[in-house]
This record gives sequence, structure tokens and C-alpha cells, in this order.
Amino acid sequence: MLESIVWILVIGFFAGQLARRVKLPVLVGMMLAGIALGPQAGNVIRPEVLDSANALRVIAVMVILMKAGLGLDREKLAQQGTVALRLGILPAVCEAIAIMVAARFIFQFDFLTGLLLGCVISAESPAVIVPGMLRLKRLGWGVKKGIPDAILTGSALSNVLMLLMFSLLLAFLSHKAAADLRLPGGIVLNALQILPFQVMLQIGLGLALGWITARCVVSLLTKQRWTQNAVQDTLVVASLALGMVVLAEDFPIFSGYLAMMSMGFFLVALDAPLARRLRSGFDSLWIVAEIFLFVLLGASIQLQALEAALLPGLLVLGLGTFLGRSLGWYLSTLGSNWTWQERLYLLPGNSAKATVQAAVGAIPLASGIQGGETILAIAILSILVTAPLSAWAIPTLAPKLLERGEVDPTKVAIARRIRILAAVDTSSLAVQVLTKTAALARRSDSQVLVLHVLQSEDLAKDLAPLEILKKTIQKLLADVRHQVVVMDGVAPEAIVQTAQDYQADEIVIGKRSDRTFPGALIGSVSRAVLDASPIPVVVVDEAETAGQGKAGTAKH
Repeated sequence: MLESIVWILVIGFFAGQLARRVKLPVLVGMMLAGIALGPQAGNVIRPEVLDSANALRVIAVMVILMKAGLGLDREKLAQQGTVALRLGILPAVCEAIAIMVAARFIFQFDFLTGLLLGCVISAESPAVIVPGMLRLKRLGWGVKKGIPDAILTGSALSNVLMLLMFSLLLAFLSHKAAADLRLPGGIVLNALQILPFQVMLQIGLGLALGWITARCVVSLLTKQRWTQNAVQDTLVVASLALGMVVLAEDFPIFSGYLAMMSMGFFLVALDAPLARRLRSGFDSLWIVAEIFLFVLLGASIQLQALEAALLPGLLVLGLGTFLGRSLGWYLSTLGSNWTWQERLYLLPGNSAKATVQAAVGAIPLASGIQGGETILAIAILSILVTAPLSAWAIPTLAPKLLERGEVDPTKVAIARRIRILAAVDTSSLAVQVLTKTAALARRSDSQVLVLHVLQSEDLAKDLAPLEILKKTIQKLLADVRHQVVVMDGVAPEAIVQTAQDYQADEIVIGKRSDRTFPGALIGSVSRAVLDASPIPVVVVDEAETAGQGKAGTAKH
């Protein structure tokens, strides 16, 4: 089993990175790795790992839905009114109905079996949509109108609805339908009539449980301080999120997935600093969860099931997307402030199939439903076609169809490595500047650019002090990614220009201490850099006693 895990992690990671280098979505490489490692080809993944694939997929989906909830913007959702709610109902329902009609004529399915196929196919993949929408939020595409938030929320709601309809239809077709519900006054409701109430109950209780759990998390982690770092915060929240999914399986009166996502959403409102730490923790968890999700997804694909249903399946998928889902998109955004380009963006942004199809595609066949093999084949086909295509189209078409707005760092994790420019000379003050720079870099995992400006008179002198400086840099920044740049010129101008050229986020520079005026910036270089720099400057004061120093942050 450990050998299989090593294969999954190593081959899955490098296959994903290889796909990224050739401009393909990472998940394409991971799915291909899964096909190569799975029983269809290499057969190196142990059966017990494949048997636990569903549980591992649930963990991965938990991570991605928590990331989605922690990234939702309540103000943007309120701005959109009912658009997110309509996106959660109309596109999936219209696609399911279109597939039902198409399957009736193409595969001669009866209407209930066709609708069962529609419920399987019309569910959207959080594993593709959530990372794509969060990336748009980090880059600012569509954030002004809350388009990524509306798509994220709509996707979660539509999956709740489609999975409920799927379970109901499966019970009907396998002769395990629930008994009729008798109400006072002689009113009798069958399972179809009960469905709207089940949907509302699942959504309402899911939201309520998410809110209650979020309040408990804030009380435990912030007020009572049961944890000491972000890793422990993430561990506790991830365990509670998985617990809600397990509870939903035992008591299917609420949506566990919606409860998870709403918990992240409420945490942002209740405790924004805690939500920021959790955002970083779940970003780290997703690095591993993503590999397991898509490699095991590829390993579970049965390629031989595609042969007979390839062309008819593509026709069904096309009719479902371009007729049914497009009608749902139009009705969902009717009366909104979305432009036609933004409505068109829903085609790649809201169409991906992967996780749900992998989880439920084989259930009709296992339940003995007539046409189960065809349902499984089309579910597999939908994954192979829409998941890579959507993963490529979401970032590619965003600049062409969406408007770019201002990024809100309180709602998404902005992953960019900080760059610090340390300006040093060959005096003893360089040690203090480098020590302060190293401390700042370690705190934020930053890259450091060490700049030494040679004055014209230095070019004719012995360069031995420069060699000593380089050895000092190597010693003090041994565990920090750094680069040394030596140039000649006027020091203040060279420092400011180099900071701009290398896109530095801040400058660290030293100044001489003056016992007569201890608070004064005596050095002409540091004063000139402060006046000219458009980025923050940290000024390191020369130590008055050995081993001591102080640093002050100057202007922005």
C-alpha cells in the first residue's frame, strides 16, 4: 500500500508539472498518470488503495470545498441578488432535461432512466471549478460583479439538487422507492412531491450546521486558544468538516458538502484573521489532495466502456451543454448586470464534470439498472472531455470575456513570493543590514537581492573588501534564497532603480548612528533613498553596543 502511495504522489506530481510546462492543465497530466498506473495499463496501484478511492476523493473534495467557502465574498453575492441561486438550479435542471430527451431518442431510454443519466452528467465538478474560480479572484477577473462567487455558490447548490434527484430516481428504478408520506387531512405525498421539501431541508440544515460549526471553531481556536499555530487550526477544522460528511451519510437530512462550504463562508465573517490562516493551511493540503484526487480518478476510468458509446455520448453531451445548460445560463442571468461576454464565460466556467461523475457513475450499473453500462460510459466520457477543456478554458478565456477588478486580499490567498532588496557597503554596518534582512526573509519566506554599488573611486582600489562582503553574505543568508548584484553608479539612484527593475517589495538599508542627534538620518544615501523610493524602506541603525541594533520602518 505504501508503494502505491509513493507511485501516486511521485508520478502524479511530475506528470502534472510536465503538463503545466507544455501549457496543459495540471489535472490532465495527473489523470493520464492515473490511467498509466491503474488497472488499465501498469496495474501498480494496489487493489486496497483503489477500494479506498472513494474515501480519498471525499477528503480531497472536503479540502476544495473548504477553500471555496473561505474564498466567498458575501458582499458580492448580495450584489448579485438571485443570480447565484438561479445558477444553482436552472443550468443543471435544464441540462438534465435536455439529456433525458436526447437519451430517449439516441439510446431508447425511458424518461426516468434518461433523467437519471441527466442527473449524473449535469452535476458540476468542484475539483475543477473551485481552483479555477479562486484563481480568477486572485487575479481580479470578474470580481467587480462577483462572477466567480456566483459560480462557486451555484455549483455547490446544483450538486446538492442533482445528487438528491439521483438518489430518488435510483430508488425508483431499483424498486426501492420510499413509502408515501401521509399528512393530516388525508393528504398523501409521493417521493416526487416530497423532493422540493427534501431539497429545502438539506440546504437549510446544511447552512445551519455550517454556521453552528463555524461559531464553535471560533470559540475553540480564537477565544479559548486550544491551538498554537496554523497547522493545528487547519487540522481541527478539516476534521470537523469531514465529520459533517460522515454525519450526513448516517443522517441524510442535510447536505454535508454544503455544510462544509458554508462553514468556511461563515468563518470569514466571524473571524477574518482565523480565516486567513486557514486559507493558507488548506492551500497546502490541496497540493497533496489534488494529486490523489485526479490520479485515482484516472485510475478508475474504464476505457473499454467508451468504445460503443463514444459518438452517441458526445452527441448527448453536446445537446445537454449547448441547448439545456445554455438555456439555464440565460435564464439565470436574466435581469442581471452581466454583459453578453460575461454570460458566455459560463460555458467554460460552469461546465466541468469530474468528481461527482467518478463517484456515482458506476452506481446504476452496480444497482442493476437497465442501461447502467451506457450511463457509466457517458460519465467517463464527460470527465475526459469537459474536465481538461474547462481547466484550460477558465484561465485562458477570462482575459477575453471578463473585466478585471481590484483583488480583495481578505477573501483569497495571494500567492506571490516577497522580494527584499538589501543595499550594503563594505563597512561593518553591512552585517547588521544583512542580519535584519535575513530575519525578515525567514519570516515571510522571501527572496533577497543584495545590492552593492561601487563608487567610481572604488574601481581603482583593492577589491579585497568586496570579496569579504560576499563571504559575509553567503554566511548570513545561507538558508535564504538570495542573489548578489554589484554595479557602479550613484548609490541612491542605483538602489531605487534596481528595486524597480527586480520588482522588489521593500528596501533594507543602513545608516550611521550619531551620538549627538541619535534620531537623525545622517547618511545622505539613506536619506536620498527614503525621498525617492516608491516602496517601503526599512532603515537599520548602527548598533551603539556590540551585537545590538534597532530598525525603523520609514515611508511607503
